[in-house]
Amino acid sequence: MKAVHFGPGNIGRGFIGLLLSKSGYDVCFVARNKKQIAMLQQRKQYPVTLANENEDTSIVRNVTAINGNDSRQVNEAIAEADLITTAVGVSNLKHIAPAITTGIEHRFKTNDRPLNIMACENAIGASTHLKKMVYKLLPAELHEKADRLLAFPNTAVDRIVPAQDNEDPLEVTVEPFYEWVILRPAMKEGPKEIKGAHYVESLEPYIERKLFTVNTGHCCAAYFGYLEGYRTIQEVMASPRLRQKVKEVLQETGKVLIRKHQLDEKKHQRYIDKTIDRFANPNLKDSIVRVGRSPIRKLSANDRLVRPALLAYQYGIEIPQLISAMAAGLLFDYKKDPEAVKLQEVLRKRGIHHVIGQYLGIEEDHPIHRQIVDEYEKLAKGIRKKNAAM
Repeated sequence: MKAVHFGPGNIGRGFIGLLLSKSGYDVCFVARNKKQIAMLQQRKQYPVTLANENEDTSIVRNVTAINGNDSRQVNEAIAEADLITTAVGVSNLKHIAPAITTGIEHRFKTNDRPLNIMACENAIGASTHLKKMVYKLLPAELHEKADRLLAFPNTAVDRIVPAQDNEDPLEVTVEPFYEWVILRPAMKEGPKEIKGAHYVESLEPYIERKLFTVNTGHCCAAYFGYLEGYRTIQEVMASPRLRQKVKEVLQETGKVLIRKHQLDEKKHQRYIDKTIDRFANPNLKDSIVRVGRSPIRKLSANDRLVRPALLAYQYGIEIPQLISAMAAGLLFDYKKDPEAVKLQEVLRKRGIHHVIGQYLGIEEDHPIHRQIVDEYEKLAKGIRKKNAAM
């Protein structure tokens, strides 16, 4: 069985490629880094190390790589593939959609085997999003064939992979925990099941549980910690006060999830506790500026902060710590992050009300809008006092 994976970054190698290889797939990475491509082609394997006390290492075998700019090689790989996966970041799907579409056209000329295409990204409905882009580029006369032979199952993926500092450029260090949930009814029959993946009949509860717990908690820890001068998530979680603030955020979003998806309250509390422990893992060094980067995306209406906040309002759930996290996110001014720089520039020029309406999608007449403004002004005042005292 052959899998083509777009994006041999840390998640691509340390999570998706690892599980595909363990499941008996030959994995062909589609990459842009010429040095990385050459190393994967030559070695055909790489190590993955767990961030645990023993630093357990496994070797991912039967891998290779091709250049994403080589359309002939990409077309041939897609024509032969039994499965296509991606881990490029949801905002970058538009950059690989043309290559996937061209490969599909080439495939249709050579065989009629079904093909599953999974976008393993940190977003709700990423595969559906990719499908829309592919169909837009695919000639209309091929849509009927595509409907018969292609499937774009949505997935939920979860594994913390910090910034790497390994001597071997191909080695990846990852946390021991992982979760890859796949919507089974959306799949075409044929490819071998992925060992370690969890196949479900309904995906939304799993996606939102992960998004509103892991993603929400991670960026909240980053934004709370950034304001207090911490460097890593692990330092933040070592502070009893900030650890409690993050936990309270997850208890707030937990009430939303329990209400919306009828989750078992005790089981979900265990999931929250496990998530907190994952953030605190002393064997990881996850930088705050990495986790907090791209605040415009993370503060957008359908992402990890605003989406659960608006649902909480609908359900009448109070969210003081989530409000505080959103306000802290608006103060994330890391100079090397283009989104942070842009956000601060718009705040200076247009003001807090404009930013909340424009970027968070919460209009001035919404009660949450006022709550965010009040908390933002309170936090900003505290920063000014702190700076004045230095």
